Amino acid sequence: MRKVTKRAVAALLVAVLVIFGCCVYIYRYLKDGAFWAGYFGNENITSTSILTDRNGTVLATISSGEISYADSSTMREACYQLLGDGTGNISTGALSCFSGRLSGFSYIFGTTRPKDTSLELTVDADLQVTAYEAMGSQNGAVIACNYKTGEILCTVSTPAQDPLYPSDEPEEGTYLNKGISSTLTPGSTFKLVTLSAALETVPNIYSEEFTCEGSTVINGVEINCTGEHGTEDIYDALANSCNVAFAEITQEVGSDALSSYVDKLGFTSSHDINGIPTAAGSFVKADDGTADLSWSGIGQYQDLVCPFSELRLVSAIANHGRLAEPTLLVRSLNVQETQLLKASTADAMKKFMRNNVESVYGDSTFPGLTMCGKTGTAEVGDGDNHSWFTGFLDDEEHPYAIVVVVEHGGYGLSNAGAIANTVLQEAVANGD
Repeated sequence: MRKVTKRAVAALLVAVLVIFGCCVYIYRYLKDGAFWAGYFGNENITSTSILTDRNGTVLATISSGEISYADSSTMREACYQLLGDGTGNISTGALSCFSGRLSGFSYIFGTTRPKDTSLELTVDADLQVTAYEAMGSQNGAVIACNYKTGEILCTVSTPAQDPLYPSDEPEEGTYLNKGISSTLTPGSTFKLVTLSAALETVPNIYSEEFTCEGSTVINGVEINCTGEHGTEDIYDALANSCNVAFAEITQEVGSDALSSYVDKLGFTSSHDINGIPTAAGSFVKADDGTADLSWSGIGQYQDLVCPFSELRLVSAIANHGRLAEPTLLVRSLNVQETQLLKASTADAMKKFMRNNVESVYGDSTFPGLTMCGKTGTAEVGDGDNHSWFTGFLDDEEHPYAIVVVVEHGGYGLSNAGAIANTVLQEAVANGD
């Protein structure tokens, strides 16, 4: 009887292991089946797959297990993280993430499609090159979209390399699309989050006045500003990017409300771009009354933000609070929208961001463009700064939003702002 019991237990254990193995296989098949079938070394796929930009420019061609890229080495480098290199080093690359679409993969029938396939991305290849060249030798990211349709017009990350001649020792960050997969200290661009919370939770925010003499003290800790701005209202405070004013505003908003708005606006969440996950930022909730809370509202302390999340916010501000969810695939259906902000809040913030340019940055910095923007100079230690610019064009014919971050790039306007201008000038000229 004991032998029968042992055999029954052993048989049950084997059955459990088999069932577990089947479950693991089914999970992996559903998760990675399209990539396995569409892997570029799979010579059983005899059809040709073509990946193009929005204008029909061929970015990559896959045929009989071989992959080829654009003739221009600059374009290949500019699109490196966008496309990937077919090896899986870049997990967010279109060649890997859209391999099922390119191969005609079906979970039921496998790769049965005999015809050639073509997949059109929303990006403009020429704009990719413009953004890549504007970055020069600097490291960082540029990501821009049409805020009415959500179509991503460019997503460039540096450093990059030529997929045809990959380095044996690529620079750190080469395999990362920093626009969607990195998180960085946001600096003063984060004041847009704090402002949105203040507009909705601080009753008299428009009538308040702030006095900046170069620094303020919060709970015994000195918070320095970039200048002495004197008496300011809330418009001046944002335009001057005044740390003193925003240290006080953050205290009025409070820890709970600020943390709630950070979450509500999607800064601590991972988002989805046609199945490609983005990086989730992080926000450490500091105690009310502390300098840490003020620094967090200024965009320092332990704040980390994904550039894509900033793009979502400014796109919603530009579009009366409605976010057209960003996409890399040309849409054949209706735009998917999320009401990220109240329309009244978004429209007010648009005025604030337009005032930034008119009163401080200067329209001459963005000639011919109706720019609404916010700069950021994020302190990352030892006098080193990341340079940020985030904004959009208040232009019905050219509804473009953009985020630029240059790692260790100094001041926001002079570096990231200049890159944003270069990219948007090209986008307007091309009529994307």
